[in-house]
Amino acid sequence: MSLRPNAPYADRFIDEGTTLVYEGHDVPKSASIADPKSVDQPMKTPNGALTQNGLFFEAALKCKQRLQSPERVRVYEKIRSGIWAYNGIFHLIDSWIEVCEKRKVFKFRLIAVEGEEDFDVPVPKEAIVRRLIPTHVKLEVWKRDGGKCSVCSSVDNLHFDHIIPWSKGGSSETAENVQLLCSRHNLEKHDKIE
Repeated sequence: MSLRPNAPYADRFIDEGTTLVYEGHDVPKSASIADPKSVDQPMKTPNGALTQNGLFFEAALKCKQRLQSPERVRVYEKIRSGIWAYNGIFHLIDSWIEVCEKRKVFKFRLIAVEGEEDFDVPVPKEAIVRRLIPTHVKLEVWKRDGGKCSVCSSVDNLHFDHIIPWSKGGSSETAENVQLLCSRHNLEKHDKIE
């Protein structure tokens, strides 16, 4: 997903940053389709198999009809060329098709949840909803911290971390409460205030 200016898809956050509305995938560019933005997003491949759009659409429909628990999805955000941020686990809870610029596009509603990284553990009946750090804050923190872990200066596996956790009253809205940590230091810190 991406919220960058001129991003290829119209992804957005709603509900004070707890819900992602994610746009489905276009058909691949090919000799017969020069402009993927001019044709409907596909539910199925030419051989009849479900596309990623179709798989998401059906999973969300089953969740909405209470036939299955929500699918868990790992979400990554492209915040700038070459910079991807891991936004954590989301529950896929709804899907629909809407007309956008004379073509049909898939939309998916995903809720940001806390503490569900282990996919071997069943989806809990009551999810703990969490808020995300806005993209403009991530960009400010990235620049301030120089794209390095604020503890060890590592440039690998970086996470945006709340200095005072959101669950303990910390804000996601300002760079002053957010830092870059490598995965090791982020896991060690967990939800402690340091």
